[in-house]
Amino acid sequence: MEITPASGPAALDRLNTPSRPSSTGGLGSLGQADFLRLLTTQLQFQDPLEPVKNEAMLAQMAQFSALAAKTESASTLAQISGQLDRLIAAQEAAAQAAAEAAAAAAAAAQTPTP
Repeated sequence: MEITPASGPAALDRLNTPSRPSSTGGLGSLGQADFLRLLTTQLQFQDPLEPVKNEAMLAQMAQFSALAAKTESASTLAQISGQLDRLIAAQEAAAQAAAEAAAAAAAAAQTPTP
């Protein structure tokens, strides 16, 4: 088993090298792959004489699961909002078309036929 030093120039190079360019930056751009990369890095460089406690690991996983659920909920709500906007627009267009048809029918009924 090879032990990689957590300090020194090689470790600093790994830390300073971006894995991918960040388009938006901030925590909002982190995804599941980023979490797994952080988790495996944390496990790889933990102190073997004092490893991370199970409770701390489970708490991190629970926090990530909650964040993923919130993100999915926000996405679902955005889709529902878009669908409702389209439905309202369609209902307004149908109501306007019905009003125009009723006005045309009323005008036709008032026009005498020769």
